[in-house]
Amino acid sequence: MDPAVLRDDMVDSLEHEAKRCVRSEAVSVAMREVPREAFVEEERGAYADRSFERHGTRVLSPSTAARLVEALAPEPGDEVLVVGAGVGYTAAVCAELAGARRVHAVDIDRRLVYEARSNLAAAGYGEVLVDCRDGAEGLPEYAPYDRVLVEAAAIEPPRRLLRQLAPDGRLVLPVGGGEQTLTVVSPADAPGGYETLDRLGTTAFAPMLVEGEQATTVERNRMVREDREHAQRAAERRKGWEQEWIDWDREL
Repeated sequence: MDPAVLRDDMVDSLEHEAKRCVRSEAVSVAMREVPREAFVEEERGAYADRSFERHGTRVLSPSTAARLVEALAPEPGDEVLVVGAGVGYTAAVCAELAGARRVHAVDIDRRLVYEARSNLAAAGYGEVLVDCRDGAEGLPEYAPYDRVLVEAAAIEPPRRLLRQLAPDGRLVLPVGGGEQTLTVVSPADAPGGYETLDRLGTTAFAPMLVEGEQATTVERNRMVREDREHAQRAAERRKGWEQEWIDWDREL
């Protein structure tokens, strides 16, 4: 079937009252333009409303992506930063709304950065800049941003991202640990450096990663000598009845 027809069917279903994920005409038009099959390998599955796994990360379902972009509300000419580029689909929808040259994205996983670049170029959004960065650090070289979208959960909005927002900018992210709320904040002279503009219901995202936690982290094997020294240090840290036998003459 023609992918354009599949896209229209997908967006029609997201506009339906039962889901109502797509609420604005701008997001509706953008999602009808972005060829999702360029970001998800399975062509027909690309337009099913379900998520996928790719390189240890979740490729958002169309309804979740729509919900995020509606909350972000990028407008033509806005400078946009997407934290957690993933395979690049959300950045592409933002590019349709704000302009490809004005959208920047970062991801901590280098494999995803390469894939997002390739996917965006294949879909016609090669001008979107994608870089390998710690998401909490943002991309200060291109700040300030009018809109920042974080596709990972945090206990509170990262301060560095808040500092990269324009004075009237908005940051959208899932806030919370076990229970998360999709939250819209803006920088303000208040405790924490922000004010909450809106809370848009519960959601479930993986927590924001720091360097060393990504799936591509190389785990270095220790040598035999290092294993022995590591075990010795661990034994010396144990006290009292944790040890099977104690030489009290030596200890005292």
